[in-house]
Amino acid sequence: MTSGKISISIAEGDGIGPEIMAGVRHILDEAGANLEYHPVEIGEKHYLAGHKTGIAPATWDTLRSTEAFLKGPITTPQGGGYKSLNLTIRSTLGLYASLRPCSSYAPFIKTKHPKMDVVIIREN
Repeated sequence: MTSGKISISIAEGDGIGPEIMAGVRHILDEAGANLEYHPVEIGEKHYLAGHKTGIAPATWDTLRSTEAFLKGPITTPQGGGYKSLNLTIRSTLGLYASLRPCSSYAPFIKTKHPKMDVVIIREN
């Protein structure tokens, strides 16, 4: 971490990922998020380059050296011999839980539970 900023790895991903992540970065920047971005490439480019897991070995060093990882959508090629990059990332980095916050959009959407604020925790 340098200059008080939160060090974050960021991957655009595949398909519409670059477009989505450009919007995400714009929102984070406009919101004043104090982030230092460390771009990494993962996904289809690396599968095509012969990395069966969709990630270059050196990228793991960057992911481990930052405090967070924000990624766009990624694909796994069809057919045998390829590992899901999402599963590889979760198992390699020891990410064992997925948190899913759920809250009501009242009063914008009519609901029986306007004060609902729940977090679902599930195993990856």
